[in-house]
Amino acid sequence: MTNTPEGREATDVDRFVERFALLLTDAGLARMPSRVFGALLVTDDGKLTAGDIADTLQVSPAAVSGAVRYLVQVGLIVRRRDPGERRDHYEVTDDMWYEAYANRDQQFTAWAELMKEGVAAVGPETKAGWRLETSRQFFEFLRSEIPELLAKWREYQAERR
Repeated sequence: MTNTPEGREATDVDRFVERFALLLTDAGLARMPSRVFGALLVTDDGKLTAGDIADTLQVSPAAVSGAVRYLVQVGLIVRRRDPGERRDHYEVTDDMWYEAYANRDQQFTAWAELMKEGVAAVGPETKAGWRLETSRQFFEFLRSEIPELLAKWREYQAERR
């Protein structure tokens, strides 16, 4: 694998990437984005070009293109270009999980609003209305609780440094 630290065997890294991808696939993420995300995680600097990713995973550039587009869209990776470079690279940040959840506020708000519209459409007295209202409440709850949870994460990190 590209960019692996000294002393790590590529076969161990490859095996980890595939197991990690399988875990994400079992959680509902498509296989190729899962593999790409895993490949980026195991690089020391957390970044690879699309060509490097294709070479590393032994897949077509087209497969990488769709995978990175999805991962950028959901906030798990970013696309950047270093000064003086001609090619973009894709990168995981050191705090990617935090960022992925910190930026969900607008999404939870949109989902809650849509559930509210659904309740109005089917009627609040119906079983479907109850289900949609429960969903709306859930997204509102998440939106209100995540900031405190993320603050606790920062405290947790600070205590261990």
